Amino acid sequence: MVEHAFGELGLHRVQGRVASDDKPNLRIASRAGLRKEGVVRGGGGDGVDLVQFARVATDPPLADRSTFTAVLNSTLPTKRCIAQAIVRDEQGRILLCELVYKCFWDLPGGVVDPHESPATAVVRELKEELEVDATVTGLAAVSWLPPWRGWDDATLFVFDVELDSPPQSLQPREIRAVHWVAPHDLGQHVADYTVRVVEQALASDVPVYLEDGRPLDQ
Repeated sequence: MVEHAFGELGLHRVQGRVASDDKPNLRIASRAGLRKEGVVRGGGGDGVDLVQFARVATDPPLADRSTFTAVLNSTLPTKRCIAQAIVRDEQGRILLCELVYKCFWDLPGGVVDPHESPATAVVRELKEELEVDATVTGLAAVSWLPPWRGWDDATLFVFDVELDSPPQSLQPREIRAVHWVAPHDLGQHVADYTVRVVEQALASDVPVYLEDGRPLDQ
């Protein structure tokens, strides 16, 4: 039917919506090569969520291995990824950003873009936010962040980073000011979980894995 729509009818796109609890038709949509595009919350007549699927004429043929991969990939969970930097000066102080949109200061960095590595993202964010070139010297910590205030869970990568020069120009839409803060003073300025992550990272000679900034044994 889908191939008929493309070949005989000349359509460019075929899409459909399936109730999220209708497992047989969810499987049929996937087997027809339609990729999951999202969820229409409460879109069904009885308030059930609807899963939207679609296939476009330029997608690979149904028999192509890449079609199976793309369809499966579209149905698997994705997780937000954040990359931040621990930048220290000669006195051991840590660089913090005073943000326009947060009451707490924070480590420089931001959300990793699709198909971007966390290490590349933190270098990009430093360039965009502070107009500095940076070098990642190592991984300091990885922390799973639980859902919080409407945000889904996420994975935080924290890198040890060296700057080629002091911050040059701040991104005014995001950064109000930057500050160098001694590790023992972090709690006066940043969120509790940031304190935990930095303390655990500084206390270890190797990268640490954390959950909500805490080791697994805590």
